[in-house]
Amino acid sequence: MSPTTSTTSVDVLILGAGISGLNSAYRIQTQAPKGTTYTILEARDQLGGTWDFFKYPGLRSDSDLHTFGFAWHPWTARIPIADGDSICTYLREAAAKYGLDKQIRFRHRATKTEWDSGTRRWRVTAGTPEGERVFEARWLVVGTGYYDYDKPLEAVIPGLQNFKGTIVHPQFWPTNLDYAGKRVVIIGSGATAVTLLPVLAETAARVTMLQRSPGYILALPQADPVGKLLHAILPQRVASWIDRMRFMLVAYSFYYFCRAWPGLAKAVLAKATAAQLPPGLPVKPHFEPRYNPWEQRLCLCPDGDFFQALRAGKADVATGVIREVKEGGVELMDGTFLPADVLVTATGLKILFAGGVELRADGERLEPGEKFMWKGVMMQDVPNASFVIGYPNASWTLGADATAQMTTRLLRMMKEKGAAAVVPRLDVEGMQPSAMLNLSSTYLEVAKDRMPKAGTVGQWRPRGNYFGDMWQAKYGDVVSGLEWVPEREEEVKVNGVKENGTNGHVRYSG
Repeated sequence: MSPTTSTTSVDVLILGAGISGLNSAYRIQTQAPKGTTYTILEARDQLGGTWDFFKYPGLRSDSDLHTFGFAWHPWTARIPIADGDSICTYLREAAAKYGLDKQIRFRHRATKTEWDSGTRRWRVTAGTPEGERVFEARWLVVGTGYYDYDKPLEAVIPGLQNFKGTIVHPQFWPTNLDYAGKRVVIIGSGATAVTLLPVLAETAARVTMLQRSPGYILALPQADPVGKLLHAILPQRVASWIDRMRFMLVAYSFYYFCRAWPGLAKAVLAKATAAQLPPGLPVKPHFEPRYNPWEQRLCLCPDGDFFQALRAGKADVATGVIREVKEGGVELMDGTFLPADVLVTATGLKILFAGGVELRADGERLEPGEKFMWKGVMMQDVPNASFVIGYPNASWTLGADATAQMTTRLLRMMKEKGAAAVVPRLDVEGMQPSAMLNLSSTYLEVAKDRMPKAGTVGQWRPRGNYFGDMWQAKYGDVVSGLEWVPEREEEVKVNGVKENGTNGHVRYSG
């Protein structure tokens, strides 16, 4: 070991101090066996993850904060969609209130994790400004999110090198970028583009959102008279719980409506969109997606600010394929030319499972793309590790909490049963793979070979919804597909019957 390397030992090591890591920390602090120690490693110098990293104008949530916020620290502001600064403030307040911030090691970038079956512990190497540090833990929680902070999704834009103006990607927005009075073309049609357009339009000469194909955009009122009434007549915690439930139920109801009756849902969304558009701007082709509602995420715009910018006449939408980027703008295949001083390449995020941390077990490199996920929480053949993955059709935090609840349940059972490790083992012959995140978005399609898979039966099926997954986390089957490793190589008792473990492995009944 080099002079700059030191070792710290804890029961649980959490990677990432964003939404996933903080929620996991709270659940471990309050629900894991008494005396469980934990530490959070955060590569950056602030907590908040995504919300502290991104700096582009108008950064905001794409889910309501009543469900995107923590169940144990309710969102109390009377608006459902919040900007990035407000979310960071909320996360810092939650971390400070419950002492989670005291367990964070900032500027600790995990680079390598290795499971040692001899010691039955994880050994995690982290780079710091002072040199490498090593952490050992019984359990590993990977809460790093799912995309690459260093590299965005690469998109082929013909002739981009010809452009003489400013090119910027939202992931690396320069703080000194001056777009006032300038012509801006945003290439992309996802949530980032929909967020950017109304803010840039406030001071830019003209903003055009250039899309190859449109997506669904839904206006969400920020005013909440029902919530205001509830908070006026009920205790805050009760009113906040009702807020969370009603926003969750409305979102899930709309999702299942869209999947059950896609044609009707498409018509409803088209009618709602047409009512928001300025005269002369047709729904087709600019707001008629090729896919059905909720085959990709819907873009939310608070109070219809995206449509307000269009109606104000300082922004518009162009739909077409780029022929070539010229010195002063973008030429489309149909001959349309969009003049520009600034090009914003809002082409998406690059998926990076587990934050790009190298995963190994007993010297063997683990390839996530070759593995199945057990209950959407643990990876096949990877002992004592939880991977926090949210929902494609609901707030990320809901999925993070289902993962945290399952993790703490397994930790309690390990103590009760005297187990040193629990390992997901594929127990179904010829398992067929399915998508873990059931959306057709380009950034997910591109990365599907690098992401772990869901199965089609049993414990390996993809997650359904928050309510079912929380029931599974608290009361569901934790026998099928799991191998429990006892503390000592000796006879162990299972359901009151002594059995000899094979190679130290034994299955416990939950």
